[in-house]
Amino acid sequence: MASPLATGKQTVNLASKGVPGSRIRRDPPPAVKKIPLRDPEDVDRRNAVIGILAFTLALIVIILGISSFAGWTPRDYTVSL
Repeated sequence: MASPLATGKQTVNLASKGVPGSRIRRDPPPAVKKIPLRDPEDVDRRNAVIGILAFTLALIVIILGISSFAGWTPRDYTVSL
């Protein structure tokens, strides 16, 4: 059989000294920010209140728009206490 050609490099014995660690310096990973958890019931209540107020406001605007189109205004009435 043919023998391999000799190279100028020396062989590395990994078993004797162990594998050297990485010398690349890295920053530690950033700290994970804790997200505050909200109570789902509080979120539902707030969304319900916002929805009711938005619907009520839209209904008032529609009623006043139709009534002003028909010729009625709140100034037609006087309230005396």
